[in-house]
Amino acid sequence: MRTERFAFFLLCLPDVNYSSNTENSMQTANLLPLILVIAVIAYGLAYMRSRTVAGPLGGIRNLKALPFYYAARAALWCAIPALIVLTAWAVFEGKVIQNLVVSSLPAELLPKSAGEASLLMSQINNVAAGKLNPAFVPAEVVGAADKLGALKAQSSQFKTVLVVLIAVLGAAFAWSRVQPQINARENVECTLRWIFFACAAMAVLTTVGIVFSVIFETVRFFGKVPISEFLFGTSWSPQTALRADQVGSDGAFGIIPLFTGTLLISAIALLVAVPTGLLSAVYLSEYASKSARSVIKPLLEMLAGVPTVVYGFFAALTVAPFIRDLAEMVGLEASSQSALAAGLVMGIMIIPFVSSLSDDVINAVPRTLRDGSLALGATQSETMKNVIFPAALPGIMGGILLAASRAIGETMIVVMAAGLAANLTANPLESVTTVTVQIVTLLTGDQEFDSAKTLAAFALGMMLFILTLALNVIALKVVRKYREQYD
Repeated sequence: MRTERFAFFLLCLPDVNYSSNTENSMQTANLLPLILVIAVIAYGLAYMRSRTVAGPLGGIRNLKALPFYYAARAALWCAIPALIVLTAWAVFEGKVIQNLVVSSLPAELLPKSAGEASLLMSQINNVAAGKLNPAFVPAEVVGAADKLGALKAQSSQFKTVLVVLIAVLGAAFAWSRVQPQINARENVECTLRWIFFACAAMAVLTTVGIVFSVIFETVRFFGKVPISEFLFGTSWSPQTALRADQVGSDGAFGIIPLFTGTLLISAIALLVAVPTGLLSAVYLSEYASKSARSVIKPLLEMLAGVPTVVYGFFAALTVAPFIRDLAEMVGLEASSQSALAAGLVMGIMIIPFVSSLSDDVINAVPRTLRDGSLALGATQSETMKNVIFPAALPGIMGGILLAASRAIGETMIVVMAAGLAANLTANPLESVTTVTVQIVTLLTGDQEFDSAKTLAAFALGMMLFILTLALNVIALKVVRKYREQYD
């Protein structure tokens, strides 16, 4: 019976991030610079040994590799094994210590649920940290807290000794392998290739993990709400009423009003940003003088550094009232929070994404293409339209796609200038909301991740991911079409 309850406790046990005691000899953060220092020392010793070994042979030209590679190999042998051990220790240390502490508890203190497990571990940790008076907890918990502190101190000491020993042994081994017949360059390049592969794999696995985590919660959401209602519903009201007889007690999870608002605001923003940014890039790269370019380009790029909350204030306090008053002057009715206000300000915000990238891409087109076109009698505008623009199209499409993604993912400006109302409308003078705004709204505060309201945020995230993926596919097809035409 005790074995079963102990196994259940380990399954329910939370991952507690323990605070370190001041008496610990050295912490993980302090070991990183120490490893770096040992690696630098190993680098210097291996470099000097390589030159010493090369002396009797007639110089470094008789070595299989330059002294730099022997030194770099020694630094890698010192740092990589020590960092691997340190990382593994940091990942598994807390869980192992928790299991050892729990194994010392009597059977009657083992919890029966995950909540009790979390509470018990919090008590032990607070007693060990001095935040809880031991007189208010059982003696067994005090003993477990003492054992927790002792285990943390022993773990810190052993970790320090082990990591330093591995670093020193690695450096010593690499130093002893500094020999003329060994090609250190191949070893270093092979190691670097594996490091690059690990970084690329980590990025891919992180993306896959994010996608699968969102997919898992989305499947749970569709178990509570039909997918047809979500995709084709025209009403969005995710809140759940307190009584079953209230209107909308089951909630309404139609995504069409959210996507309508997202696409409406994004389209307005792109209508402002793409022509303005692209034409400004053409002017700066082809027509502006050096003095004008040195002033205008930094001023344009400064727009990217303005916080979005500042744009939100500008939209809510200046642009939205101006649009409302202007609409009233021409006999139209406009809301104090409108899609047009949010889209206009968002378009101003993303101008640098289009302008700066397009300008860099246009300037990257070889000068020979310009000179050849002009030599054949084409005007500067014809050269830009028929030669430079097709050559720079892939980069320009990348800048536009980046601007579109930025517009779709913007939240603060929409909250402050367009509101939170999920209205199904194509009128830019009315208040609308977007997918990202609703995701933030659904996940704000303490939420239970077993209700349709909270799980709806993950479904919205999955739809947003699919929309962004579709934009990438369309952009690739457009680039491929025009690139083939240019070739």
